Amino acid sequence: MLTLFALCLWVLVLLAAAAVPLGRHARAGLVVHAGCLIASVGFAVVALAVLLGGEPVESGPLPFGPPWAPAQIGLDGLSAWFLLLLGIAGSAASLFAMEGKAGGHPLPARALPPFPLFLAGMALTLAATDAFLLLLGFELMSFASWALVAAEHEKPENRAAARLYLVFAVLAGACLVPAFGLLAGQAGALDFAAMRDAPPEGWRAAAVLLLGLLGAGAKAGLVPLHAWLPLAHPAAPSHVSALMSGAMTKIALYVLARLLLDLCGPAQPSWWGVPLLVLGAASALFGALRANLEDDAKTLLACSTIENIGFITLGFGLALAFRGADLGPLAALAAGAALLHALNHGVFKTGLFLMAGAVLHGAGSRRLDRLGGLIHAMPVTALAALIGAAAAASLPPLSGFASEWLLLQALLAGWRVSDIGFQVLTAAAAAVAAMAAALAAAAMVRFFGLVFLGRPRSPRGAGAREAGRFERAAMLLPAGLTVLLGLFPGSVLGLAAPALQELVGPVMRVPARGASLAAGEGMTGYAPLVIALLLALALGVTWLLVRRRSPAATARGPVWNCGFIDPPPHLPFGDPLTQPGAAGIAQPLRRMLGETLLQARESVDMPAPGETRPGRHAVRFADPSGALLLGPAARLRDRIAGAAERMRHFTIRRCLSLSFATLVGMLALLAWLEAR
Repeated sequence: MLTLFALCLWVLVLLAAAAVPLGRHARAGLVVHAGCLIASVGFAVVALAVLLGGEPVESGPLPFGPPWAPAQIGLDGLSAWFLLLLGIAGSAASLFAMEGKAGGHPLPARALPPFPLFLAGMALTLAATDAFLLLLGFELMSFASWALVAAEHEKPENRAAARLYLVFAVLAGACLVPAFGLLAGQAGALDFAAMRDAPPEGWRAAAVLLLGLLGAGAKAGLVPLHAWLPLAHPAAPSHVSALMSGAMTKIALYVLARLLLDLCGPAQPSWWGVPLLVLGAASALFGALRANLEDDAKTLLACSTIENIGFITLGFGLALAFRGADLGPLAALAAGAALLHALNHGVFKTGLFLMAGAVLHGAGSRRLDRLGGLIHAMPVTALAALIGAAAAASLPPLSGFASEWLLLQALLAGWRVSDIGFQVLTAAAAAVAAMAAALAAAAMVRFFGLVFLGRPRSPRGAGAREAGRFERAAMLLPAGLTVLLGLFPGSVLGLAAPALQELVGPVMRVPARGASLAAGEGMTGYAPLVIALLLALALGVTWLLVRRRSPAATARGPVWNCGFIDPPPHLPFGDPLTQPGAAGIAQPLRRMLGETLLQARESVDMPAPGETRPGRHAVRFADPSGALLLGPAARLRDRIAGAAERMRHFTIRRCLSLSFATLVGMLALLAWLEAR
């Protein structure tokens, strides 16, 4: 299997190299993305083989690596689980990109070489069996995705998003390098097997926890390190946004799980889960609330990603806490919920971002207030969007409900940990998670209603056209998988047994029973097939009753226009002002929660009596990460830049003294480390 994996990896590298000379040809995008599709399917096949086999596989030394040791690749249950997600998301994104569009116009040639490198970097991160190769793949993933975010750099907002994204990518790498360095220094080697045999203790363990959270959290988009995510996703081409949200953020969480739950060993205390619980709950709440306030479709979906990243982090935090309290079955329950939600979210969010790209290509806009009524012009896109939005809203029997139900069961079991502080924390986290799930449902109703229901709000939206054949196939793939993952979550979670073993050790029982999910000592269960049957029966009976009591012929009449006068002749599809807008639907939540958490403000400019100018209603809000993180970081950057500028005027004596002091300091540090 690893031979096939290595072959797919080399195919991606060769595609990236060939994309440079091929970029001048009209069919270059089709060739490059078709090759990426084949490689992604290969990744999915390899992952399924490893998961079904249940045993890790490792290869011999690779022909490259650091000077001190050859690099090796391998796949265990944990990496294979995330490789399966990468294969699915990469296949859908590559298939979508074969249509060759970005914002309604052809993809730029400069976006071709980084895309296969992006896939290769993520795959290499997952297959690494030592810190060097993992960090190499992680940085390749980061810089290739930065190049894709900056692909359409003609727009100022895209350049700003790319700069901010690069800052957080560098921060992630700068934190993960010393985190793995501390583990390698304790173990005396860079390979994972040696690190597991020498888990960190004391200040080293606390430093690894902090650096891991900063590094992986910055890449995953955890609050308060999420500022890049709502800007970078809209700036990137749609298939890249789908891959970033569906797969890249999960790769970052894979690194976090590998670092904290696997390499640091099972001896870490329960309090290790507390930071993950706090950050996960905050991310879920802030992401869901902000998704209700955004009026850009891709930004809305990006904020929804922050919310779901928070849910996955909650699951990993609970697994750490339960494992530290010697509650193995509950640790397996929490880790299973996190793994299942990572796969489910990766699949349906990939489909939603591809749908947003199809709407941009067909209707010419991402703004919710310029869309509407697309269910008639784009029925296939609307169907795929409805499935994805329903899963994101956690509606049974789709996949989003299954994993969030399992996570809620794990949160409700927090009382099993004897510490009263932890019990209060898990109760609060459960309440926040429930609120976040409700806010997510509201955001998805607002999203689907404004984009696909009602009447067109612009001439371009009125003339929208259905997506191309590759785009339709790419959207239907994750939509179909979302239904299957929702109907058979127990069977899917059974595949994750090797991954659970890597995270929490040998478990007596996977939290599943056949195709259903099971949780707790009383075996509380969720049977989606039964739920689906009952829902189908209820809908069928309702339809029959309505048909029986309704008149024989369908009666059509004018739509009520909310008390407005009839639209003028130049608005044949109706006045957009007679329909609810994005700001209007969000107003209750903005006033109840946004004013406190996001500093939301409204201003109304009403004309005086006799004035003919229109009134204006403006809405604005500010993410707290700007004032709490980005502002101080910018001021620190300016101070460092000023200090560096002053160093240019140092005399030769001062420069030599500074170099000598640095050398002495490094030697003292090495002597101290050797003494320990």
